[in-house]
Amino acid sequence: MSTREYDVAPDPGLPKSHYLNAAHGLKSWLLTTDHKRIGILYLLSITFFFLLGGIYAIAIRLELLTPAGDMVQPDTYNRLFTMHGVLMIFFFLIPSIPAALGNFVIPLMIGAKDVAFPKLNLASWYMYLIGASLTMWALFHGGVDTGWTFYTPFSTTYSNTYVAAVAVGIFVNGFSGIFTGINFMVTIHRMRAPGMTWFRLPLFIWAHYATSLIMVLGTPVLAITIVLVALERLLKFGFFDPALGGDPVLFQHLFWFYSHPAVYIMILPSMGVISEIIAAFARKPVFGYKFVAFASMGIAVIGFIVWGHHLFVSSQSLYAGLIFSILTMLVAVPSAVKVFNWMATLYRGSIEYSTPMFYALGFIGLFTIGGLTGLMLATTGIDVHVHDTYFVVAHFHYIMVGGALMGYLGGLHYWWPKITGRMYPGFWSHLSAGVIFLGFNLTFFPQFILGYLGMPRRYHAYPEEFQVLNILSTAGASILAVGYVIPLVYFIWSLKYGEVAGKNPWGAVGLEWQTASPPPEHNFEEIPEADFEPYEYVEGPPSERPYRYSRSEA
Repeated sequence: MSTREYDVAPDPGLPKSHYLNAAHGLKSWLLTTDHKRIGILYLLSITFFFLLGGIYAIAIRLELLTPAGDMVQPDTYNRLFTMHGVLMIFFFLIPSIPAALGNFVIPLMIGAKDVAFPKLNLASWYMYLIGASLTMWALFHGGVDTGWTFYTPFSTTYSNTYVAAVAVGIFVNGFSGIFTGINFMVTIHRMRAPGMTWFRLPLFIWAHYATSLIMVLGTPVLAITIVLVALERLLKFGFFDPALGGDPVLFQHLFWFYSHPAVYIMILPSMGVISEIIAAFARKPVFGYKFVAFASMGIAVIGFIVWGHHLFVSSQSLYAGLIFSILTMLVAVPSAVKVFNWMATLYRGSIEYSTPMFYALGFIGLFTIGGLTGLMLATTGIDVHVHDTYFVVAHFHYIMVGGALMGYLGGLHYWWPKITGRMYPGFWSHLSAGVIFLGFNLTFFPQFILGYLGMPRRYHAYPEEFQVLNILSTAGASILAVGYVIPLVYFIWSLKYGEVAGKNPWGAVGLEWQTASPPPEHNFEEIPEADFEPYEYVEGPPSERPYRYSRSEA
């Protein structure tokens, strides 16, 4: 029988041998099969596309500062919001946590030396780059004006932009997600450390297993749909264009069959991050561990049968709409289970208000608002009123930015000491979390009101009575942009000047905190054993716990 205590550890400095200095030179990085380095490559890539997509967002908000469309032409505005959506969804949000953080920490969390297929892992990053390069080519030639949903027949017949190039780019990028999903599933099944049973897995792993199922089962549907769009556009095959004998509603069914589960590709990994953070900084096991684990699987399964709520006003029958409305409300149940269990974990916990914890608390609040407004949109009467208005834009961003992005930033701050071996400055990280929370709400909450009042989305001009709320939204976007730049600065600063973290700066439990920071090339000096239940924390007030901890057994 073992007990766990956390004692002050001497500062060992950075380990002499770790994955960052195992081999130097650009070639060693471009040909690496080390999951940690591939995670870093993804991190750099998605950061670039996040910044690029953010520039498009700033341009959109500047245009909407005044009622008249006086900054750009309508066609240019169409390209702005389309490329913003394409870059943010397909090249940032979907791969952000699975491909970057997941790649880095999943093998560490289960005690493996690497993922099951290291070469396939590297190939997934190259497929991502190829898809991104095709999309960038279209961007530099004027972009696309169809909206990120590529609705037909506009995308197949009427648009004179580079739809086919972006379609092929997204198609190729889909293989990156499929490869990653297969790799994670096999790794979790076959490479767990001795003693790491299914119900000893961290909830981050459960979330990624559910996400991988969606990637593997859903992405081929989108890939086929995109190919059909390209074939109709280039060869005039009649799949979706009524003039060619096709059905545009068929495209919506195929597109949303993938794209609504894709929402959970973006949000499930963030939920896994929040479970890790809350347990670590409340010093308690996650309340209802098995319920939270099965809730992840429930979201993945039910998420495949709710796509029809996107078609309430698209000639779908009333009876089909009723069924999809009920199913959409049903998928909210496992999400609510997670929120209630997180709150129960926080109850009477020894809460430490670290930067990751700020992001976790922000996630809970913002995701709850996004989820509740999602239930409103699942109600057919309300959806008909606010369909294609800024109410939908606000709901979507409360889930994606308030949820997925807050989870991503929380995870990045939580595992940054493990990734780099350095700490970031506490004051600036606390400040940035507060600025992001404030800026986000000021940006998107007014959009709920705009949508309810009837302002349609994707319009570059609007009636004057909507200007005040749009000014508030644009002001919030400027604050939000500052909040995102601050972490970029102090993360880069910390690489050289940050305090040495030690292997377990948070006093967290889990196999990833039992190896050095940064980890050695093969993760562990010897094969670890998972001889403990998940989230076995030593409770006590933060004032009685040291800053650094080392795990000892008796």
